[in-house]
Amino acid sequence: MALDAEVKGQLAQYLTMLENPIVLETSLNDSEASGKVRDFVTEIAEMSDKIAFKEVTLKRTPSFKVTRPGEDSGIVFAGLPMGHEFTSLIMALLQVSGRAPKISDEQVALIKTIKQPLAFETYVSLTCHNCPDVVQALNIMSVLNPTISHTMIEGGMFKAEVEEKEILAVPTVYLDGEFFESGRMTLDDILAKVVTSDPSEFTAKEPFDVLVVGGGPAGASAAIYAARKGIRTGLLAETFGGQVMETLGIENIIGTPYTEGPKFMASVEEHVNQYEVDVMKAQRAAKIEKKEFVEVTLENGAVLQTKAAILATGARWRNTGVPGEAEFKTKGVAYCPHCDGPLFAGKDVAVIGGGNSGVEAAIDLAGLVKHVTLLEFLPELKADQVLQERLASLPNVTILKNVATKEITGDTKVNGLTYMNRETEDEHHIELAGVFVQIGLVPNTDWLKDTLELSRMGEIVVDKRGQTSMAGVFAAGDCTDSAYKQIIISMGSGATAALGAFDHLIRS
Repeated sequence: MALDAEVKGQLAQYLTMLENPIVLETSLNDSEASGKVRDFVTEIAEMSDKIAFKEVTLKRTPSFKVTRPGEDSGIVFAGLPMGHEFTSLIMALLQVSGRAPKISDEQVALIKTIKQPLAFETYVSLTCHNCPDVVQALNIMSVLNPTISHTMIEGGMFKAEVEEKEILAVPTVYLDGEFFESGRMTLDDILAKVVTSDPSEFTAKEPFDVLVVGGGPAGASAAIYAARKGIRTGLLAETFGGQVMETLGIENIIGTPYTEGPKFMASVEEHVNQYEVDVMKAQRAAKIEKKEFVEVTLENGAVLQTKAAILATGARWRNTGVPGEAEFKTKGVAYCPHCDGPLFAGKDVAVIGGGNSGVEAAIDLAGLVKHVTLLEFLPELKADQVLQERLASLPNVTILKNVATKEITGDTKVNGLTYMNRETEDEHHIELAGVFVQIGLVPNTDWLKDTLELSRMGEIVVDKRGQTSMAGVFAAGDCTDSAYKQIIISMGSGATAALGAFDHLIRS
């Protein structure tokens, strides 16, 4: 597979940054797929005198290992790392050559404490915008710790393996041959699963002036505004970036005509890191209480104290709650058409939800799959008219309105869906390979029931300053009862909550 001129030009610039010689150890046979990988690898090797090409036998063919002469980096690419994964390859080349990964000293130290051998394998699709985060995190771990190895497996080139494992969602990670996790993960998320955290490191922290719970747009904005006041600020987040990390294209950030969720939140995180904010990742809050300080108890049992707290826990995909959804999650039930759509190429799928996200998902999937059935509970679709018109023009889409999904069926994976016509109450069953759920969001406030005043939708009720029903506790973003759920509105509400919290500190 020959690189086009533009890609080759970009790669050439990066290859000038190689610090030491590397070897591309490549496993090939006489197949067409191997021919593509051979062309790809040899073309890269010919672009720098610091890169050598060597034929070897690896676990999978075709594949290639990026390593140092006489050493074993543990980084393998099975298939072609193109599309979103091309960046993963570039970073692997640079890091194996000796260029230090851009992670914190704390993360480096934690990776190096791992003593047991860990063999990770990640199944990806080249259109998945979440997959590179996982691939790059595991590659970094492999570069920094010789007991760790990682293989990226491109699902399109290893279809038989994907079908044998019944992988219907990406990224899907295996550890030592056993299922490890599926979906978007950061380096901190992975480390939290393989390294036991010590609650004492949190409990020993001095009380904060403001502690922000949540790392999405609202939480980041709140942390920046608080830190700019010169007060002791902490930010606690399970994953920095929040729901925005699931968004591929963003065109309504004023002053930024187009960006993508991961790129946008990476710049936001960089902005947060310019201030003295104590960022604590891969941690979840379990309880909040008002005592002498506001006390936030973490799931690991640690307790953080703060004079004021800002809750910005965001929202998550809403589940249908019908039988079969939970049972077949990642086995045919999916929530990200960009990531998982290619796994259903040539098959029949359904989309539940007739709002903008549901109709956009159906439009995207129609270009990949055999047939799409869109199911909407209401008598009419809720999406913008322009989207409805685009959907109606597609020949391989069926639109079912005024229907209720009753069950998602399957054995080891999804094989169909049962729905009821709400007017006639007749039930029907359609055979499917996948079901994409797109029915909106639900606030991440389950842990706050019986603690704060919540709306009937489970949203935190706040006043115009972001104050909740608990003194000293503020809230912002999609977890609140704000009228509209938008990135720019969340960021504004984060700023409002931080200013409200600062005023509270002055008056206390």
